Amino acid sequence: MFILVVTIHILVSLVIIGLVLLQAGKGADIGSAFGGSGSQAVFGSMGTPTVLGKATGVVAVVFMITSFALSIMAHQRTVTIMPASAPAAPAPATPAVPGAPAATPTPPAPQK
Repeated sequence: MFILVVTIHILVSLVIIGLVLLQAGKGADIGSAFGGSGSQAVFGSMGTPTVLGKATGVVAVVFMITSFALSIMAHQRTVTIMPASAPAAPAPATPAVPGAPAATPTPPAPQK
């Protein structure tokens, strides 16, 4: 499921890049702002939305949905690339010899 959503996300990314590059920018109508005919406002009023504009909106919504889905799936899928560290081995205990006195540390001699 994760790989499917990633594949869809990549394809949608490429489609949205293509759609944005195919559209004419707002600077294409700048000549109409200075005396060109058919201009409704200086920098406003796009007029009727084009097919490319509507398609870009739809693809952008799909891109956002796949982005949210991937973030949720990635949170649930906590896989680390670091190997799990092995628990530290306990220090080997020295067996006590029966009948032998327990070893006590000798205190250091006082210095003069």
